[in-house]
Amino acid sequence: MVKRTLQTGTAVGVGVAERTPRGLVAAGAGLIALTYGVVRFGYGLHLPQLAAEFSLSPQLAGGIASGSFAAYCATALVARGAGERLGGRAVLWLAAAVAAAGALVVATAGSAAVLATGVLVAGGAAGAASPALVVAVAATVPQRAAARAQALVNGGTGLGVAVAGAAVLAWPSTWRPVWASAAVAALVLAAVVDRRARWPDRAAREREAAGGGAGSGSGAGAELVRPVLAAVLAGVGSAAVWTFGRDLLAGEGGLPERTTAALWVALGAAAVLGGLSGDAVRVVGLRGAWAGTAALSAAGTAVLALAPGHVLLAGTAGALFGGAYTALSGVLIAWAAALRPHAAGATTATLFVALTAGQAVGATTTGALAARTGAPASFLLSAGLLLLAAAVLPRHPGRDGAPRRRRTPSATA
Repeated sequence: MVKRTLQTGTAVGVGVAERTPRGLVAAGAGLIALTYGVVRFGYGLHLPQLAAEFSLSPQLAGGIASGSFAAYCATALVARGAGERLGGRAVLWLAAAVAAAGALVVATAGSAAVLATGVLVAGGAAGAASPALVVAVAATVPQRAAARAQALVNGGTGLGVAVAGAAVLAWPSTWRPVWASAAVAALVLAAVVDRRARWPDRAAREREAAGGGAGSGSGAGAELVRPVLAAVLAGVGSAAVWTFGRDLLAGEGGLPERTTAALWVALGAAAVLGGLSGDAVRVVGLRGAWAGTAALSAAGTAVLALAPGHVLLAGTAGALFGGAYTALSGVLIAWAAALRPHAAGATTATLFVALTAGQAVGATTTGALAARTGAPASFLLSAGLLLLAAAVLPRHPGRDGAPRRRRTPSATA
């Protein structure tokens, strides 16, 4: 979850009318809300209905979620190469096409196999949407306002989770229209973004690629071991809530459908606050921000495991997890920028692939463990892994604070 970086070195349009950045930011936030909050995390939201209709076991449900997370990683890698060769506009339409196709397959699924195919395809869309919108915002919005614009676009994930939860709250057992609407919305939002964005030309892309290679010499691989390990552990630990959170509340907690949907809305609304992670890094430093957000994510997961039937505690825990996890992903962006200020985009992509790969593993293992020991035990183990991630701190205290003044703004939560 979230998740993106403002790449350095991209040409910025100076004479852009104010209405163009505002429209781009609104449409971009909508596309992130759709690709992350609806078609990627929407599977976990609709899992109680899907499991009942398609007779999904916990192992199969977890396997489908793992496929979705793996598809994200694959699409992110494809998008990175396509962006360098064809530009952000092509990647934007790749994201829209993948989201629309996957959502349409889910909406019309008549078997578990077809459902799994749709979820897997739709889950990959976010991996292309993020890099495309990075380019669009960086090339369109004046530099003085770019960081805030990136933060607003990134906040779309929580908005999407909240809107999807609200749809379930209004129509508890009606999930097909939500996915069908998502298919249409993906194409419409991509068209608005395309129309509002000032895409860099080929020469600008080549300058960006050349700038991205700076600082990636000898020893660069070694310095990524620690953040990649932290991201993988956080991904494995966070998969439980994103995949089985609502199922836990309904199954173990015995809460009604409308109540669990309302709690999901609260989780999404709190996730919007994850955009404050940049402020957290400035106030407590990179080490403190990473340890704090990972530990708070662990606390939310643990409380959900221990009190799934207590509405107030479960709601508080879900909101805590939503805000902390989104902030955690923002801290990963800051970590990438601290390690490689001249290649923050590529480094952030590496860390987010690691985070999502961890979620792919976590979804499978959580489902398998839940079938053997029960969902609460699997959630407690996930909380333990998040605490372990919190202990994997940035190595150098000198990189622990706010970005240096001479650094071009390269990351935002």
